[in-house]
Amino acid sequence: MKKQFATSLSLLCITLVHPAYAEWFEVTGIADVKNGDHQKAKRKAVNDAITQALLFSGASVSSVQTVTDGVLTQDQLKIRSNAEIQSANVIAEAKVGDSWQVTLHIDITPQSAQCPTSAYDKQVAVTQSQLKNKHQATLGQIFDINKAVSERLYQTMSEQKLSLEPVPYFAQTIDVNRFFSQRFDYNEQLIETITANTNSQFVLLSQITDIAGVDKLNSDFAFWQSDKYLRSFKVDFALFDALSHERVWQKQYATQGVWPFKKTKLIDVYSERFWQTDYADEIQTTLTQIATDLNAAVACLPTNGKILHIDDEQVVINLGRMHGLENGQILNVAHSNPLTNIDGKIFMHQIKTINKLQVIQVNAQNAIAVNISNRPLHNVQINDLVEIQIENENEFEL
Repeated sequence: MKKQFATSLSLLCITLVHPAYAEWFEVTGIADVKNGDHQKAKRKAVNDAITQALLFSGASVSSVQTVTDGVLTQDQLKIRSNAEIQSANVIAEAKVGDSWQVTLHIDITPQSAQCPTSAYDKQVAVTQSQLKNKHQATLGQIFDINKAVSERLYQTMSEQKLSLEPVPYFAQTIDVNRFFSQRFDYNEQLIETITANTNSQFVLLSQITDIAGVDKLNSDFAFWQSDKYLRSFKVDFALFDALSHERVWQKQYATQGVWPFKKTKLIDVYSERFWQTDYADEIQTTLTQIATDLNAAVACLPTNGKILHIDDEQVVINLGRMHGLENGQILNVAHSNPLTNIDGKIFMHQIKTINKLQVIQVNAQNAIAVNISNRPLHNVQINDLVEIQIENENEFEL
């Protein structure tokens, strides 16, 4: 049985056999040659092929293995799903135009254990990144790099097969300094505002901390050569659960690439000319890594929602088809009981109940559920929490 699909980076042709136990994939990855770096293009083609094969098989990838002399050697791949690589071999490679094509034979064995909550998507609000050191943007006048990177990350997350559903919230400028300070004294109201406007369970915040030009790569005496600089890119990310206000994931990323423009050249960070450079290519590689790391971070977290409306024994919740919700599914209910200290800081407190709801109508972003408990919903209120009950979960009755 053959399956073919296209991605933004490559066209992959996959052949699948022995579906019951082991699967082998013959995958062709394609990557463009940039700045004459053929070895880098080959590596990217290999990485692309492996990543897409794993995602197609149902795995969640947080980094990529490397292949040397046709043998998979360096294990840097972290898979949090139902498949793992047993072996990978390069069977062909060819230069086609300005690209390299690398064909791999990959053996993947499904694992029996899979995180059950990964079947349900979690919505993540992708906010506008903050440019911390604006003076560093003078080289190229790339003062909108934070906006362009945020949009690019949203596009990257949208194109991948993930357990999360990105929601754009990058039109507004927000101050994220306090979220990354050592005191960690952040404003919970900002999280509440973003999640209310996006219907997202998680909020992703980021700040770009370094885009400085590091070194000039060519000599001033080589006047016939174009100016080339090594430029850094560092960014911090933090993911918050909007229902609990907890920080559930945080990571820093750093890379660098060749900046091929003269110091006085004005660069449009939304243009293809910019995104075809080695510097932007390194940024895109980082964004792809961020998307897969985010997916691994949230895949096994529960998909929670809020009660928006109560009508006797029926409720409206803010989970729907986009989250993977279906008719007939059971929801557990928890009371939302926020606590406030003397400084006005809010601590989210949840009290589990024995109330259960069953979904009877599913819309794109919301659903209607009916009470199936032996007691009425008198104590259930708007903004109380609901959690999708996973099959085989231990139940109890009073």
